[in-house]
This record gives sequence, structure tokens and C-alpha cells, in this order.
Amino acid sequence: MIQPQFPITRLRRMRYNSTFRELVSETTISTNDLVMPLFVTFGGKVKHEIISMPGQYRLSVDELVLKCKALWQKKIKAVLLFGIPEEKDEHGHVAASEHGIVQEALRAVKAEIPGMVLIADVCNCEYTTHGHCGTIVNGDVDNDSTLATLAAQAVSLAKAGADVIAPSDMMDGRVKIIRQALDNNGFYKIPILAYSAKFASAFYGPFREAADSAPAFGDRRSYQMDFRNGNEAMREIEHDIAEGADMIMVKPGLAYLDLVARAKTIFNIPVAVYNVSGEYAMVKAAAQNGWIDEKRIVMESMFAFKRAGADLILTYWAELVADILNGEK
Repeated sequence: MIQPQFPITRLRRMRYNSTFRELVSETTISTNDLVMPLFVTFGGKVKHEIISMPGQYRLSVDELVLKCKALWQKKIKAVLLFGIPEEKDEHGHVAASEHGIVQEALRAVKAEIPGMVLIADVCNCEYTTHGHCGTIVNGDVDNDSTLATLAAQAVSLAKAGADVIAPSDMMDGRVKIIRQALDNNGFYKIPILAYSAKFASAFYGPFREAADSAPAFGDRRSYQMDFRNGNEAMREIEHDIAEGADMIMVKPGLAYLDLVARAKTIFNIPVAVYNVSGEYAMVKAAAQNGWIDEKRIVMESMFAFKRAGADLILTYWAELVADILNGEK
């Protein structure tokens, strides 16, 4: 389409006035788009700040409930839960315990805030003694034996009150096995948010401190994706959808917006993006040194996620963003 040229066309006309800018803005964001990741640990009245993630905490169940109540008041309607257990084992079986830390948290939050959407991360890295995402055979994670553990964990979390199951392990076939297990146990209404394009990324560093999930040996590149591969990411997403994923995720966020846009255009299902711990920590560090304006950087990033096509944004800044959207900051 050919448009008239300057001076007939002046694109700045809609920028001179703040009201015009609001009227013609192409992208919107609301608290309905936000998911707050939270870390829950055993004990009572526990609120331990995560050193590499200023303003984020490991919370005991009682403190987690209080945090969720505060988030609900700010119109944040969904949280993603990660657990730090008292004990670990070689296979991560503890993750499927009826009285596991996330299971206890799910019951407690659901009792107090029944309307909040509780998304349960499904993976073994926080629950294994070696820090990898499944059972180790011959020095590497064995894909197929890990599937049974993931399915058992998913069913246990659904029984405890999870509204969404979110497998983040990157095993082949996990969505199919989890879907079958949920359906066989009567949880056919529970959707799956699959971490479909999860990359082996250096941006996860602070999370591993937060969740005590750093691998004791090697790395996760044999199961998490190679960050050089965009076409492979689309194949991963396609496979997960075929296996029963209701929503998919791209992780990390800012360095992978091209894949968020591609996924939304190609598959046109709900797409989530995870604004991960390293992205958070870098901005926090620069802001604390007075080098950047944290609020402006954060909101620019949120609109970038939405502009790329994300429907859900998982971000440690959810509370700050909600305050800004609600006119409180």
C-alpha cells in the first residue's frame, strides 16, 4: 500500500499530545495478562530474600498465602508455584507426595482465595539430589523413565488443587503422558501449559539459587533447547500441541521475542512468555546503581512481550506492573 508522502503525511501528528498517543496505541496490557512466580518452602513465618533477585523471597506456606492475598487485591489473578522441599531423592519421587510442599501450598491458597488460578510447575530439578530434571542413567537424564515421575507429580498436584499443570522438564512425550494420566484420574478439565520452547540459557542463573536446583554435574543441554534453533522450537511447540497442550510457553523472554511472534502467528493458541530471573536481576542491578529507570524499563519490556504476541506474561515484576496499571506507582 502506497501512502502519501511528506508534507501531506506527518506521522508525528498522533504523537504530539498524550491523549492522542493513548487513543491510537496499538498494544494494551492489563493485570489479566500477568502471572507471578512464587517460591514456597517448609516452615512457618519464613520470608528469606533471594540475594540475586532483590525483592523476591522464599516463602513458607503461611507467608505465601498472605502474598497471594496481596496479589489478589492488586488484581493479579494467577501465580506459578515452585517448591523447595525438605528432602530430595535420586528420582524426584518426593515431588508427587500428597504432603509435598507445593501440594500443601495449593490447598492453603485455594482455601483462602478460591478464585486465584494456581499454576503448578512440573519438573524434578528441585526435588532430585543431583539437580537434574529426571532420572539419571549412564550420566544423562533418561527420557522415558522420567515420564512416569512427571505424570505422578502432575496427578498429585491436580488432586491438591492445581488449576493448571505446567511441565517444564523438556522430556520428549511428557505432554502426552501427563494428559493421559490427568484424564485417567478424572482431571480432564485441567489444562496443560507446556514449556514447549525452553532453551538452555544463561539467563536462569538466579533462579537456580532461588529454587536450589543447580545441577550437581554437567548441564541441561541434552534436554533443554539449543538457543540457536528457531525452527526446532516450532517443531517442539507443534509436538506439544498434538500431544494435548492447551497453552504453550517460550522461555526465556526478551531474547526470544522472535519465537513468541512466530508461535502466535503459526499456531494461534494462547502463548505465554517467561520473563526469567536473569532478565529481572540485570535490570534490578542496573536500577540499584542508578543507571536506568526501572519502571520505564519494566513497562517497555511488558509491552514488547504483548506486541510480540504473548497472551500471558510470567514475570517477577507482576506486582510492580499491577501497581503501575492500577495507578499506585
